[in-house]
Amino acid sequence: MSSTPTSVILFDGVCLLCSSAVQFILQRDPKGVFHFATLQSETGQRLLAQHKMPLDQLSTIVLIEGDRAYTRSSAALRIARRLRGAWPLAYAAIVIPSPIRNLGYRFIARNRYRWFGKSEQCMLPRPEHRARFLE
Repeated sequence: MSSTPTSVILFDGVCLLCSSAVQFILQRDPKGVFHFATLQSETGQRLLAQHKMPLDQLSTIVLIEGDRAYTRSSAALRIARRLRGAWPLAYAAIVIPSPIRNLGYRFIARNRYRWFGKSEQCMLPRPEHRARFLE
């Protein structure tokens, strides 16, 4: 792919919670602002390297907006503020210092496979959403 969309969400492709979050975002992003790639994919690995992030970092969602990368609660809040409905109100939590915000995020991330499960393969997008997934 020659040019990367301006808002890309990198997610753990085998995490069922993460795949559900992607479906949640797709339903609330009718303008198609966000594009997606798994952290495990070539595109995901290339984007992590481009932003000088660890290539084995699978315990966080990564939002890439232009030339900046956001992780954990900062990524989640920046995503929420661009979704349809009341979700942009959640962005007010950005005033809470990230170490405090990330306590809950890390707790869920550590337990996500146990609580929500893990798939043997990455999710396959529905045909109507396929163009929003980077290869």
